[in-house]
Amino acid sequence: MPRRATKIVATLGPASSDPQLLEQMIRAGVNVVRLNFSHGKAQDHIDRARLVREAAQRAGREVAIMADLQGPKIRVGKFAQGKVMLEPGQHFVLDASRTELGDDTGVGLDYKELPRDVRAGDTLLLNDGLIVMQVREVRGEQVHAVVQLGGELSNNKGINKKGGGLTAPALTAKDMDDIRTAMGFQADYVAVSFPKTATDMEMARQLCNVAAAEYRHKPGLIAKIERAEAIPHLEAILAASDGIMVARGDLAVEVGNAAVPALQKRMIRMARQMDRVVITATQMMESMITNPVPTRAEVSDVANAVLDGTDAVMLSAETAAGKYPLETVVEMANICQAAEDAEGVELDADFTGQTFGRIDQSIAMGALFTAHHLGAKAIVALTDSGSTALWMSRHRIHVPIYALTPKLVTQRKMALYRNVRPLLMDTSADRDTALADAEAHLKRRGIVTSGDVYAITCGEPMGAPGGTNMLKICRVD
Repeated sequence: MPRRATKIVATLGPASSDPQLLEQMIRAGVNVVRLNFSHGKAQDHIDRARLVREAAQRAGREVAIMADLQGPKIRVGKFAQGKVMLEPGQHFVLDASRTELGDDTGVGLDYKELPRDVRAGDTLLLNDGLIVMQVREVRGEQVHAVVQLGGELSNNKGINKKGGGLTAPALTAKDMDDIRTAMGFQADYVAVSFPKTATDMEMARQLCNVAAAEYRHKPGLIAKIERAEAIPHLEAILAASDGIMVARGDLAVEVGNAAVPALQKRMIRMARQMDRVVITATQMMESMITNPVPTRAEVSDVANAVLDGTDAVMLSAETAAGKYPLETVVEMANICQAAEDAEGVELDADFTGQTFGRIDQSIAMGALFTAHHLGAKAIVALTDSGSTALWMSRHRIHVPIYALTPKLVTQRKMALYRNVRPLLMDTSADRDTALADAEAHLKRRGIVTSGDVYAITCGEPMGAPGGTNMLKICRVD
């Protein structure tokens, strides 16, 4: 099994939907496969989820599936010629009532609320900030603007307002349908686009739990932080979610490019402190859409996210539509590995002044501390829910954590946790049998051999969620 701790999320698309290629990508290091619900119909996603499960089975690895919801379509409409060229100083009308196709004087809107969300003097950023307009006035359903930064504007490109302030709700009717589709194939994670407050995430959780009830399934929820309004509510959003995605594209357009690196570091730090997972996303290996090697800047970007402590780094168009999906995964895995080899362990500092309110949490921390100072070969957590492994994964340690669980859904969910290698194992009701089985499991996989020391945690009675109350240090015969 790979020694890499940081996980890789890859987006499935036309470039990566070949079953053999997908299997190779999973073998090369993909841990989570993202299905982008902004593209395709429900049946496409159902088919792709099956493709992922089958490829993972052939590769002998379990991967998590993340359903990424589209969220509100804050976009311009379509143009008669498919696109227009805009010049600085040009007058342009964004018209919510327009039904005919757009031209170089104006275009219709998919987002009908825009005239109510903006006023004279506001700055609008289109196509990820490549085109900038200033609002001169709002007349009824029409937003009259002047182009400040010109360029090509094509069909359905996105609109952002500088500083935030668009009222679109995080969950649309399409998202609600997509949640039902995703729960039909038991997606392990659901990523919610454009949440502004914890309430958006709480609503998404209710919808997911209702849709998944018949399958006795509960997905993890990932909040995509891409709105300026989300920043002041980060802590509450994290508390209402299982993790966050640092979605740097839309976020950069709203708060400015220069603010994003410091925000990324803050979000990763806060997620780890709150025992949540964090994915760093957007343009990580962008040049590899067309080139077989990344730029030096991209290598540094991925490595820095790893050194910040991100659980996972994400590939979007690179694997969905790029020329080199497999090579990109291989490159990313190598960068992550090299960055991890260079990072320091500060466990002692992590625990200074710490108090734990829960027995299972203090056992998890005790295992980390002991394994680190003993130079153990592995840390093993027998876990039902995955909580013990999650807590352990919030701290940097160069000892791999093997999480043994009897539940397939727990194994898949843990595929996103940094430095956790989830394995499926029937944990017997008898503690001694379970401990012996666990060691045999590790020996069979070549993880430990004679003379190795490892730490193992479990709960008595076995199988009770949240019941981890025992730490044992073992030497292999």
